[in-house]
Amino acid sequence: MAEHGWEGIAKIAQDFRDASVRRVEPSVPDVPSELPKDVTDLPRRLLAENEVLITQTAPENLVESLAIGKLTCIAVVTAFLRRAGLAQKLVNLLPEEALRRAKYLDDYYHEHNRPIGLLHGLPISVKEHIGMKGKGLNAGFVGWWHHKGGDDANTLKILWQAGCVFYARTTQPQTLMHLETSNNLYGVTVNPFNRDLTPGGSSGGEGALLGLRGSCLGIGSDIGGSIRSPAANCGLYGLRPTSYRIPVGGWSGTMQGEEHIVAVMGPLSTSLEGVKLFMKTVLSAKPWLIEPSCVPIPWRDQDSQLTVAQNKKLRIAVLWSDGIVKPHPPITRALTEVVTKLRDIPAIEISTWEPHKHDEAWEIIASLFFADGAQEETAAISTSGEPWRPLSRYIIHENPYVKHLSVEEIWYWTNRREQYRRAYNDVWNATATGTGPHGEPEGTVDVILAPVGPGAAPPLDQSRYWGYTSLWNLLDYPALVFPVSKVDPEVDQVEEGYEPTNEKDAFNYHLCKLYFIS
Repeated sequence: MAEHGWEGIAKIAQDFRDASVRRVEPSVPDVPSELPKDVTDLPRRLLAENEVLITQTAPENLVESLAIGKLTCIAVVTAFLRRAGLAQKLVNLLPEEALRRAKYLDDYYHEHNRPIGLLHGLPISVKEHIGMKGKGLNAGFVGWWHHKGGDDANTLKILWQAGCVFYARTTQPQTLMHLETSNNLYGVTVNPFNRDLTPGGSSGGEGALLGLRGSCLGIGSDIGGSIRSPAANCGLYGLRPTSYRIPVGGWSGTMQGEEHIVAVMGPLSTSLEGVKLFMKTVLSAKPWLIEPSCVPIPWRDQDSQLTVAQNKKLRIAVLWSDGIVKPHPPITRALTEVVTKLRDIPAIEISTWEPHKHDEAWEIIASLFFADGAQEETAAISTSGEPWRPLSRYIIHENPYVKHLSVEEIWYWTNRREQYRRAYNDVWNATATGTGPHGEPEGTVDVILAPVGPGAAPPLDQSRYWGYTSLWNLLDYPALVFPVSKVDPEVDQVEEGYEPTNEKDAFNYHLCKLYFIS
């Protein structure tokens, strides 16, 4: 496809996307040429009442209605296809395959009078670099537009067996290494709540689609914040599982096979139960039998790890700041609101979590992100001659830690990673209130409550601080994002007179002032 040039390939990609939207029946309504900043109310004005009701229903309630025959799969899938179609620039739709699948599931239900599985008829959207057999697998690179999935990704096979319907594939950024979502195939993905802001990334196509309620359950990936950033920016639930929990076989990206910072796959949803539904479905299928690197631990939804003895309190420690970049006022307010409510619960004890060398954590993970000196990213971009996106340049060209590492240097940084993990573990264990029969710490903090980022959704191309999310990738801790509030300009004011402590803090403080001025 080199004869087309990168612009020609991008035109082919956009035509392909637009054609997929046109194939939806009944046809997707035209959106106004002049759009408001907040487009989240648009579907309610353009879609039928029953479609709005279906698409704004939580996934756990949808599967319940589908399981008892209250809703048909065709009705649910059609509603989500039409609402997703309104998002246009975010998705490649799969109308024929999705409706064919929905009809099959409806026929199965009619014949057997029962659902085919736990996810019977539930529409699920998928980040594009997670492979589907015969479908494009560009991972955000124009030069990879012609790449095709040789098979369905392992996780998709499990969800399919459980009865779901794949109906939409969502965009991602060039290199997959942005906390935003822009590429030269489809352009810039914006936040449906404010189109001047980013939905986050790199699973920002999923975040924006779910924020617009064009999906209720989607699949993203995360190596430095790519599930959690869109979840936070778009008011969603998102889970970054521990590595080797969810199978990742069958996805696309550069540096396949590196193990020093392991990317994970996980859910984004409009509800907490949707996150649980995804995890329960995948882990109930014993994925370690098809992908042996997965740890053989079942989903323990009935065996809460937070269950406490009658005389013991649940201990929650709050990380108010990482000591490098101070969170914006709305972030601190949201944390305060949650803590205030938790303090009213007698069985919960609140304390402060002091950050432990978070600057060192970034040095380590940033050194390990591109161990080949970003040669594969550079080659993938160069293949088509496409321009570098601003945040691709930032995370690679402007990142002082990016260099080609020798084998010995990789060993060095991997050892630094393990030393940091041990040190952080020691800090956690130091919160113990006693010891067990074998000398193990008991009564430690149970969970850390922390900001997802230093601010609400930033203006486009300004998501430059990864520290609040990438820390947990380095430590390989599971991390769940949940919505709390929205920015309130009447309450959340710039902290006048604040003196930033470093260059990154100054950049973030400037963003805060820019945000409230705009």
